[in-house]
Amino acid sequence: MNLVKESSSSTDLDDLVASNDMGGRKATGLQLKITLIVAFVWALFQLWIASPFPYVLDTDLLRWNSNQARSIHLSFAIFLVFLNFPFGRHSSLHKIPVADWILAIVASLCASYYLIEYENIATRVGAPILQDVIVACIGIPLLFEAARRSLGITLPLIAATFLAYNFFGNHMPEMIAHKGFSIYEVVNHQWITTEGVFGLALGVATDFVFLFVLFGCLLDKAGAGNYFIQLAFSCLGHFKGGPAKAAVVASGLTGLISGSSIANVVTTGTFTIPMMKKVGFSAEKAGAVEVASSVNGQIMPPVMGAAAFLMVEYVGISYLEVIKHAFLPALISYIGLVYIVHLEALKENMQGLPRKGAKVSLVRKLSSFLFGFLSLCVICAIVYYGLGWIKTLAGNNSIYLVTVLVLGSYVGLLKIGSKYPKLCSAEDHDLSNLPEPREIFRSGMYYLLPVFVLVWCLMVERLSPGLSAFWAALLTIFMILTKPLLDGVFRKEKGASLWTGATDLFDGMVTGSRNMASISIATATAGIIVGVVSQTSVGSALADVVEALSFGNITLMLILVAVLCMILGMGLPTTANYIVVSSLMAGVIVEVGASNGLVVPLIAVHLFVFYFGLMADVTPPVGLASFAAAAISGGKPIGTGIVAFKYALRTAILPFLFIFNPDLLLIDVTVVQGIFIFVIATLAMLIFTAATQGYFLVKSKWWETAALLLIAFSIFRPGFWIDKVVEPHQYMPMSEFLKQDKVIKQGEALRLHVSDDGYSGKVENTIHLLIVREPGPFKQVLENAGLNLYIKGSRVEVDSVGIGSDAYQAGFEAFQMITGLEVATEQPSKAFVYIPSLFLLGFVFFTQRRRRDKAS
Repeated sequence: MNLVKESSSSTDLDDLVASNDMGGRKATGLQLKITLIVAFVWALFQLWIASPFPYVLDTDLLRWNSNQARSIHLSFAIFLVFLNFPFGRHSSLHKIPVADWILAIVASLCASYYLIEYENIATRVGAPILQDVIVACIGIPLLFEAARRSLGITLPLIAATFLAYNFFGNHMPEMIAHKGFSIYEVVNHQWITTEGVFGLALGVATDFVFLFVLFGCLLDKAGAGNYFIQLAFSCLGHFKGGPAKAAVVASGLTGLISGSSIANVVTTGTFTIPMMKKVGFSAEKAGAVEVASSVNGQIMPPVMGAAAFLMVEYVGISYLEVIKHAFLPALISYIGLVYIVHLEALKENMQGLPRKGAKVSLVRKLSSFLFGFLSLCVICAIVYYGLGWIKTLAGNNSIYLVTVLVLGSYVGLLKIGSKYPKLCSAEDHDLSNLPEPREIFRSGMYYLLPVFVLVWCLMVERLSPGLSAFWAALLTIFMILTKPLLDGVFRKEKGASLWTGATDLFDGMVTGSRNMASISIATATAGIIVGVVSQTSVGSALADVVEALSFGNITLMLILVAVLCMILGMGLPTTANYIVVSSLMAGVIVEVGASNGLVVPLIAVHLFVFYFGLMADVTPPVGLASFAAAAISGGKPIGTGIVAFKYALRTAILPFLFIFNPDLLLIDVTVVQGIFIFVIATLAMLIFTAATQGYFLVKSKWWETAALLLIAFSIFRPGFWIDKVVEPHQYMPMSEFLKQDKVIKQGEALRLHVSDDGYSGKVENTIHLLIVREPGPFKQVLENAGLNLYIKGSRVEVDSVGIGSDAYQAGFEAFQMITGLEVATEQPSKAFVYIPSLFLLGFVFFTQRRRRDKAS
């Protein structure tokens, strides 16, 4: 059975992914060899600097600091972009013009200027010379051209606009004007220091992102992507609308190792979309399900399209905290999408795919799941305590013993997998009878080992993300090299050799580098925008504009920011998308919110702008993922995008909810509270999904839809109704509070009212949020947070703020006045909202069930 018969040819789809992620040029001969060798050397360089080996060797020859590594990284990236991405749609795809070779070499030399002149630049900090200006004036336009070729016109146009604002800000309207900067000042900031092109974003791409992109490509080359797809289908394919549910799960799993929503669409969509159409989904709906689930993969930890590593730097919290905060909303969003698919299947009375063997009872399914879960817990406990015992026994030599155990586990799992039929490619698999999940799972358990190593290094060993990805990639490299030979030996097949594995490894390394080239260019180009924001007052200016347009209304301000994020994110890859929207819009929410009484954790703000930036991948008319899905399904691209946007509404509602209810981000909650929040939030998401789909048990009447929306809102944000009865906080002047000499409890949120002279000369009143880490008297608590105070009577003034402290992250500055604070009041339990909501839900449920029973 040819599952992709009705869709575009495989070649066309491969070209679509290649032109978007790796460049559409297909050079041959010597030109191709040079391109592949450069890409392979770049991957080796990144593995080397991420490994502990440079610090083991007693030499500086192959050791570079972070700033030098960024220069080398950008040199490789811009060189590959000019070779792989043609000038325009009418340019030759089969040979690289001389002009592109010249541009590649010149651009690479300009990018490496920071490395070549590193010692000299260090001696003239803040005083660029004419040579610096010439190199920057050549390098920045070439960077823009590389961005245009690999990313489209949007990002370089935005960056060029901001760069022009840097020069001509003194001629702008008063609200957004600044003093203007000379070319020497701009060059120093953007090209010579680490504030612009070679700034934080490019540093994160160099240190972390490349390793995760490479790891994903290597794991996919090893066959993990195909394994995840077939495992999802074997588990879910037999349910109503099963192929669509499997597509959602498969896209979520591949999203763990993929940094591109378009590549995700094509990787899983060539298999899942025809299967969805087979069970009754229209072309547009089948494509929309794939688009929504693939774009959702970009919000799913641990990679989040590389945005997770940038959040670590921008928000100032650890990587594990970012993952913890981002996990629950992403999981709830996926559960909501599965439910959407279920409702679509109920509407059309769709059936699932047939499964081999006899039907298994629910009791047996539950017992099998429980046994599997308990077995997994036992294995995890054995591994955890076993490795702890090994480290105690072997000391510094434990790394060698652990390596032997990991490789032994890989060989053992591969031997188990060899007892089952090989997994053919997803497109060629005949799923007219679904295989047993147990059979598929056991045939590829070894694919889970690198993921386990990655998670173990991150969560248990607490290694850096870059070093964790290095060890996981190293294991994957070993798997790719040895799998063809070992699998052939275990299956007793002749002709197996290491050469097949070596070829696959070379292809995986090259693919990883070529995928990364456009991401690196995106981070470097977006760094110019970040540089302009840090050099000028554009952040405060944007906040003033948004506050004026929203009239100080918090909800209207958030809607306006959401729309702006979707506009700014159009046509941008995930990494650049996040850099742009966080640089421009995160500060707007913080400043405007603080001045109007909304104080939320910074991670909630960054996730808000990130989610809406990604909505541009779904939203017509620019949603590229929708065009890729339509190419497979044969549907209309705009129609696919509209349906996908409708499905994505469940994701769009989440950012508003965790802005007003940060508990959804698991901030300062216990395990029991976390479980309760998950259950309640999931229930609310399912109800909201049923309301937006207009279908619960049967087609909903208008009042039932309204009731479901009310129930979902009440469960998601019960505080809205409680606050109407009892105010959550009561303002207390500082003079009155100091008289109480109160001891502040650990974990308490202090909402401090601050007054300061603003840029306009007027006194501005804002609210800053501080979470108390250690209990104690008020003054001691503030000092522990990094605030050195001057207190005279009832007057409390900020004398100084510790750099990097909690107070610094909260936005405190020297010479601000702390005028008062808001004291939490005793409020009724949330059960007073939950219980009536559940009663109303029960009424809607029984009403629809009675109507369904009459119809049947």
